[in-house]
Amino acid sequence: MDVVRVSREAYAEAFRRVTGRPLVALPQQAGRSDSEIFFESLALNGVSTGGSEQGGQDLLARYTRELAAAFSARRDLLTRNGRLLPGALQAARATAGLPGVIQSVLTGTIRPNAAEKLSAFGLADLFDLDIGGYGSDVYPKGSQLLASRVQAEEKYRVQIAVGATVYIADSGRDVEAARIAGAGCIAVASGRSTVGDLRSAGADVVLTDLSDTAEVVKAVERLTGVAASR
Repeated sequence: MDVVRVSREAYAEAFRRVTGRPLVALPQQAGRSDSEIFFESLALNGVSTGGSEQGGQDLLARYTRELAAAFSARRDLLTRNGRLLPGALQAARATAGLPGVIQSVLTGTIRPNAAEKLSAFGLADLFDLDIGGYGSDVYPKGSQLLASRVQAEEKYRVQIAVGATVYIADSGRDVEAARIAGAGCIAVASGRSTVGDLRSAGADVVLTDLSDTAEVVKAVERLTGVAASR
C-alpha cells in the first residue's frame, strides 16, 4: 500500500513533539525501519541525543509513542490520501487460502501503525500480527524474519523448513534480509527500486506489480513448496 503522505505528516508531528524542532529534512524511507528513520532524521536536522546511548533510546521510546498517536489521529486519511496497490488484496487473500500457509508482516513500520494500515484497507484478518517483525524492534530485518519463523512454529506447533518461507517485499534491503534468513524473496517493483535493481539484488522472483493473482500464487507455491506438499 502507498500511504506516504499520511506517514510523512505523522513523522513530522511526532518529531516536533519529541524534539521541539520542525522536521525539515527527511531521509530516504525505502527498506528502512521507523527507528532508523528517526535517528537519521535527528542527524539530518541537527538534533543531539545528548551523547549517550540511553539518551537516544529514551528519545526513540518517546518518538514511537508519539508516532503511534499521530498516525492513529490520521486513520481516516489513510484511504482518502493513500491507496492499496493493484492486486494486493486479491493476492493476499489467495495466498492466505493456500494449504499450510501462515501469513504475517515484516515491516519497518511500528506495530500499531502497521495494524492501522492493514485495517484501513481490509487486510487485517489475513495476517497474524503476533508473529510479525516491526520498526520498533532492535534487530535487523534478517534476524526478525528468523524470529518470526520461530514464533510461528511455537504458536502453531509446526515445523517450518527454512526454505519454506517467502518474503514479499519491494526494496534491495528486503531482498538482502530474505537472503540472510534463508528465505525466498518475491520482489515487487512498486517502490523506489526498479525491476533491474531488484534482480541485481538477487530476488528469486521479480514482479512489476501484484495485479496477476495467479502469477503471485504460482511464485509463492514454487518458493515455499506448497504445491509439492498437496
